[in-house]
This record gives sequence, structure tokens and C-alpha cells, in this order.
Amino acid sequence: MTAVGIDAIEIRTGKLRLDLPNTFAPVKGEDPGKYTKGIGIEYSSLPDVYEDIVTMGANAAKQLLDRKGLTPEDIGRIDVATESAFDNSKPVSTYIAGCLEQVYDGDFHHANKGERKFACLAGTQSIDDAYNWIRAGRNRGRAALVIATDTALYERGDPGEATQGAGAVAMLIDEDPDIVALSTEQGYGSADETDFLKPNQQFPSVDGKRSIKVYLARMREALEDYESVTGDTHPDDFVYFPFHTPYPGMVRKAALLGYRHITRGTEIEDALADDIGMQPREDDYPDREAYEDAIRAYMDELKETRRYQEWYERAIDPTVDISGQVGNWYTGSVHVARLSALSAAVENDVDLVGKRLLVGSYGSGAQAEIHSETVQDGWREAVEAVDVAPQLDARYDLDFDEYELIHDVHNHEKEADVEEFTAPEDEFVFTGWGRMNERRYEYIE
Repeated sequence: MTAVGIDAIEIRTGKLRLDLPNTFAPVKGEDPGKYTKGIGIEYSSLPDVYEDIVTMGANAAKQLLDRKGLTPEDIGRIDVATESAFDNSKPVSTYIAGCLEQVYDGDFHHANKGERKFACLAGTQSIDDAYNWIRAGRNRGRAALVIATDTALYERGDPGEATQGAGAVAMLIDEDPDIVALSTEQGYGSADETDFLKPNQQFPSVDGKRSIKVYLARMREALEDYESVTGDTHPDDFVYFPFHTPYPGMVRKAALLGYRHITRGTEIEDALADDIGMQPREDDYPDREAYEDAIRAYMDELKETRRYQEWYERAIDPTVDISGQVGNWYTGSVHVARLSALSAAVENDVDLVGKRLLVGSYGSGAQAEIHSETVQDGWREAVEAVDVAPQLDARYDLDFDEYELIHDVHNHEKEADVEEFTAPEDEFVFTGWGRMNERRYEYIE
């Protein structure tokens, strides 16, 4: 069976950045370590005046198409995943297609277009849709363009403000992919939850403590469901574990829970037993509360073991490098984590061909998905071509007053006349509104 998966990746980060420890923390009167060591974010990426989810998505897509030498006729569907949409009817994918048609001969009139919504999970769901479309033989030899694009803003003063971010990830889904082939097997964990939502409002309503619990619970369910079709997993089965990363601090919690689960009943649990004992089994405790207390105590000791820390450094740390420099990209978050791991492997000259990733996606509301990906022969060249570092280094550093201004620019309830901080060049930009209050764009050379 021909492999189907991710053939190319491109990102587009917001062109502004907010330095959390040195600019944000002093104004808030807080310890810089709260951001660098606590939540694990150093910089938040933010969009300039002329940037939004369409420009970031279109610019990432153009980079990808140009690098692959593709034309509109090569693309059979365009799926956009976002939780920052500004229209309840017209999908963002049509805006992005319209942008791209300004610069290419031909058009996307025969490409299926759509918009996916399930909080941060929608990017992975869009990849699933593209995978199934190709597997069903409905693609007519064409590839799918999946774009995860978001501006993750919170109300000023909200606890989530420090996790803000803005950017887009464009991915080409095709047969015989260069980067990773997707597994047929998937696992799901889903429940009706109200941990994070935006009921007809721009800024989210968040129950932070509950959100962490729901995230961990759905991830555990998804892993158990995945194992029901693949058999037990083991830490040595996968080279990296990219998780949905709203902020790296949350991944630390998920990684510890996951490691405990996949080492249960293995030689690793046996090897650790002399130092921290065997994992608690529920049948050995009088009630659920006592069992959960024992599990928490065990994990407190587990995270201090050398074996766990070495695994975390190898398999998890590389996945959160980029997130710590850009903040939360919502639907793009887990796809940034994958790229971060692959980029680290390039930098450290790690041979990944044939190795597997275990990818954990999550969307509030709430659902998690677990699947595996096998790294392909062309991964190194494909990842080397993504200009992550130059984009991150080129961002404009905001002072706090400038940050408040740009936050007002992107607050739908405010009107702010602010000059752009950077000069657009060879990119799509937002230019204003049309006669039906639609957003308008043009390409600036």
C-alpha cells in the first residue's frame, strides 16, 4: 500500500515578538522565571498591523508551493484549521485561495475547500480528512494543502495572556511523502467538556485548572484507545513524542503521565522498582482516592529518576523548542512540535529514517487523538529547507506600550489607528474591508 503523509511543511510566524521575562514580567511585577521555567515560553509571536490568519496562512502556503514547484492545478483540496475565524459562513480557505490566485497562473476553482473547527485539534483532523480523501482514490493524482492558522490572543490581564502566539503551519499531504507517513491506526479520547470555549466571543473563557485535568484525561483515553488496536506501546518504540503544546509546562505534565503508562508492566518499571517501588495498582487500595494519592506520590518520584529525565531530554525536549520562542498557535501547536523535533534532529545530525513519532493532538471541548508517523527518506532535505531560525530572528521586539497598541489593533471590539512596525515585502497583506464587510488582501513585492 502506498504511503500517505506529510510531504512538505512551512511556517509563518507573526512578525512581532514580546519578550516575556524582560518586557512583560517587569511590568507585571513578576519573577521572569515564571515564564521561562514555569510555563516555558520566552517570546510570544504577535501579528503586525497588516497580518492576520489569512496572510500568515497564505504566506506559509506560498512558501511551500514555491519550494515544491507546484501550481494550483496540483492541489485538489485546501483545508484550513482555525479557531480564530472572523466569518460564520465564508471559510478562511477561500480567502487564502484568492490570495494565492493573485500570484499564480491558473486557479483553485476545482479544488475542494473547507474550514475545520475543533479547538486546537482541527489541524490534525484536517490532515485526517486529506489522508482519507487520498486513500479513497478521490484525489485524481492531486495533493491536499492543509493550513493551521491562528491568532491566540487573550484579554489583557487574563492568566493565559503570557501564552499568546500567532502563526501558521502549511502542510502538503500526498502519496509517497518526503517527511512522514501517517499510520492507519488512531486512538481517540473525547467528552463533552467546558474547559476552554469562545461562545460568540473573540477571547476565550478558560477554566485553567480544569483544562489541564481534561487535557490529561483525554490524552490518556486516546492512548488507551490507540493501544487497543496496536498493542502496548513502549518508550523505545518512538524517537519523539510531539504533543499539543499550549505551553511547554503543560507538556511536562502530559509526558510524565504518558511515560508512567507506557512503562507499566515493562522491564523499565522493574528496573526502577529498587529506587521508587512498583507502580500502584488500583486493586491494592481501599478506594479510588487512596489509589490516586499513591499514583501522584509515585509520579513525583518518577520524574526525579535519571531514566525518566534522560528519556524526557531525548524524546520530549526537542519538541518544545520552537513553542518556547513563539507561544501557542492553537491549531498549529502540535504541528510546530513535530517540526521542532525534526529540526533538532537535523541540527544534531540524528538519522531518523524509518523511526517513528507518536503524535498526541488535543482540542478543548474536548478531544484527543493519538497516531504514529514513520519518518521517510527525504525528511532531512525537506526540513532543512524550512526557514525557522531566520523568521524567528527577524521579528520586531515590542516594548510594553507597543504591545498594548498591537493588542488593541487585533481586538475586534476596538478601533486602533496604529502604524505598522515592520515593512511588508514579498508577502500578502491585509488592506481593509470591501463593500460587504469582507476582508481584502493584496500581494506586496
